[in-house]
Amino acid sequence: MFKLRDQLKKLFLSFTISFVAVSGLSLTGINSGFAQSSQKKVLPVVKNLRLGVHDAKTRIVMDLEGPISYKYFFLANPYRLVLDMLEVDFDLNPVLRKSTGGVLGYRFGLLKPGISRVVIDLSKPLLVDKHFIIKPGSKPQSRLVIDLVPTTRIQFLAYLKKSRNQKALELPKLNSLEQKHQRAQEFQKKSPQQKIRKSKRIVIDPGHGGVDPGAIGLQGSYEKKIVLMAAKSIEKILVKSGRYEVILTRKSDRFIPLRKRVAIARRAQADLFISLHADSIKNGAVRGATVYTLSENASDREAAQLAERENKSDLIAGIDLNAESQEVTDILIDLVQRETMNQSAVFAGAVVQEITKKIKTHRRPHKFAGFAVLKALDIPSILLEMGYLSNIEDETLLNTETFQKKLGLAILLGLDRYFFEGQSFKY
Repeated sequence: MFKLRDQLKKLFLSFTISFVAVSGLSLTGINSGFAQSSQKKVLPVVKNLRLGVHDAKTRIVMDLEGPISYKYFFLANPYRLVLDMLEVDFDLNPVLRKSTGGVLGYRFGLLKPGISRVVIDLSKPLLVDKHFIIKPGSKPQSRLVIDLVPTTRIQFLAYLKKSRNQKALELPKLNSLEQKHQRAQEFQKKSPQQKIRKSKRIVIDPGHGGVDPGAIGLQGSYEKKIVLMAAKSIEKILVKSGRYEVILTRKSDRFIPLRKRVAIARRAQADLFISLHADSIKNGAVRGATVYTLSENASDREAAQLAERENKSDLIAGIDLNAESQEVTDILIDLVQRETMNQSAVFAGAVVQEITKKIKTHRRPHKFAGFAVLKALDIPSILLEMGYLSNIEDETLLNTETFQKKLGLAILLGLDRYFFEGQSFKY
């Protein structure tokens, strides 16, 4: 069954590095202190973002508790202002109450260890006129001020082209412990797996994270937090069985590009890939878990809309997709093998049989759509929507330990049905 997979792994392993989407952090504005990293254990805090329009300028102001270092750049299609800082804590409202002066909204969070990001959505092309930090005076906090002015699309794109041609500065080095951890990870990635594994290797992918919050529930729950909690709960259940080794694509609130999530699974030579989500849709009455497998043709309109939204995660986090080789992307998409898709469907069927016994499921519990995160070359993959944050009952359940344990057990039973059909185990 998996001879094709073994051949494909050897043939296309070299693609793993190539198709990781890398953020093009071309510099367009610098605060002079960006290269200086703070040694304090307590992180600076960015809070109280507010907007104002003065003489055709849109002013963005954020209060600061502690020193910050930052840089900014712009992205097009859609228009975005991206602000990167040495790691900070955020105390901002999750959503913008009202769009003002061409600013539609914003997102914020950890991009990678040591770097925090704010992504500001723009309705039209704007450029920075001035940016500066006001030191404490009558008010106890410092303030970061960014003035934006209107421009034409031609001028905006010319500015982006010029900025990409500038030499990109390296982001500040991580502290020594983080560097050692990174080197250890790189060593493990480069070291081939010599022994034959007795256990099956499962990669669990908690969706979204960091600057990409995912859906926000009616009660204020963040999808990125719920799926991470669920992933850790499922990991414990699978590892405890002794039959599965589990790798999480992220273990903390950090952003991972879509294709890097796939690359992590391929580097690990995973036997299966499970991406966890808890989305939101317009119809608040819809609830229950749904298992998705890959297809370029969606099973229904709802599946298509969810796939379109999830595939924009890199855009949401302020990743410059112009830096990615479209040729490599097309090749990888074309190389998705029918056997892998068939095995994904078989695994999905096994999981659906078990979760329908344990938790509430969608009226159509198995669907398919073109999710980018499922496009691993040779690894059967599913995307599991655990429930909908747009439904109050689902949101309440998703936050409970009881629900997460039921889901974990259902996945364990599904895995056993897929890998060890006919064998019996104690649960």
